[in-house]
This record gives sequence, C-alpha cells and structure tokens, in this order.
Amino acid sequence: MSEDPRSIQVDEFLPHPPAKVWRALTDADLMARWLMPNDFALEVGHTFTFQGPPMPQAGFGGTGHSEVLAFESERMLKIAWNAGPDDESGLRSTVTFTLQPEGTGTRVFLTHEGFDPDDPYQVTGRRFMGSGWPGVLKKLGAVAGKSGCL
Repeated sequence: MSEDPRSIQVDEFLPHPPAKVWRALTDADLMARWLMPNDFALEVGHTFTFQGPPMPQAGFGGTGHSEVLAFESERMLKIAWNAGPDDESGLRSTVTFTLQPEGTGTRVFLTHEGFDPDDPYQVTGRRFMGSGWPGVLKKLGAVAGKSGCL
C-alpha cells in the first residue's frame, strides 16, 4: 500500500492480454464475480451501485455509490467510489484502473484516491481496502482467465 494516507496504489501482473482483462473489468456480470454485485455500464456519467457487506467500523452501510468518470478502451477506467448518503464515513473517492501490456499479459495499476487522513472511519476504510485490493486484482485475473471472457 502507498505511503500517502490519502490514497492506495497497487499493481498486479495478470497473465492475460489487455482485451481479456478489459472485458472482465467492464462487464457487470464478470465484475460481480471479482468485486461485488453491481449495475455497472461502460458509459461516462453512468451512476451505479455496488452491494457488499456492511462494515460499521469503517462507516460503510453496504452500498457503494459510483459513477463512471472516464475510460479509454482496454487502457483505463476511472470511477467515483463513494459512501452512501447515510454512511458515517462520508467517503468521496476515485478508483482508477490502468492497463499496460506486458509481455503476453497485462500489468494492472490501481489508484484509489480521496481518503481523509483526519477521519477515523476513512482511515479504517483505507486500511481495509488497502489490504483487500491486491486480492481483488488477483480475482480479476482469475475471471479474465476464464474461457468465456472474450
């Protein structure tokens, strides 16, 4: 995890070409397999939610409120990653996935920015997500490796 208390930075090599990783990253049904159930659509401005287990110690009620902010096909996806309006954390952050071809695979860089180091809920959330994102990216790779991903 990065040293900056306002962000998380992770990179993971996935042994699959960018097209397969991109499909797993941007297809709502595939995304549900490696992240959380959602109503994602690859369209700038599309608002969507993630459904996960509540984490009261991080001020998270179980529904993440998100929006597609930008994308470059097979290269980058940037989404808003926000707490619900009634969640105590008040988190307003962004998650950017950047894909870079590497040999026969893809290097995925994840940057999760916007944590308030003075908010105890967000500090706890950053700690949980910082330790969780590497495993999530490994799951992304597993889903990308399934034959139906292209």
